[in-house]
Amino acid sequence: MQIYLSNSGQEPIYAQITRQIKQQILSGALRPGDALPSIRLLAKELRISVITTKRAYEDLERDGFILTQQGRGSFVADQNPALLREEHLKKVEDCLQGAVDAARLGGIGYDEVAETLRLLWEG
Repeated sequence: MQIYLSNSGQEPIYAQITRQIKQQILSGALRPGDALPSIRLLAKELRISVITTKRAYEDLERDGFILTQQGRGSFVADQNPALLREEHLKKVEDCLQGAVDAARLGGIGYDEVAETLRLLWEG
């Protein structure tokens, strides 16, 4: 499992960890049942606080991406198809919002954006 941290951005470290693990689960790089590094080991590897890693794991567990078993560790949870769809939909919405903002800034109208989306969709 690869996690890259940036101190130059505004995203907190725990959120970077959470986002990257979610991405790896959604992409299939991490599969249900896969073990995650222990909180202490990940903190040591990333050279960050155990508290930061613990918060990321707590967020992932709260969102249903991982399960933590006392004395055994943390594992990728079986994914709820509705949850996966919602995560993908949120990602699409974020990307489309960026496209809408760029179009408005560039004076590009709705019809042209819709046509571009149609062409991209059809490949």
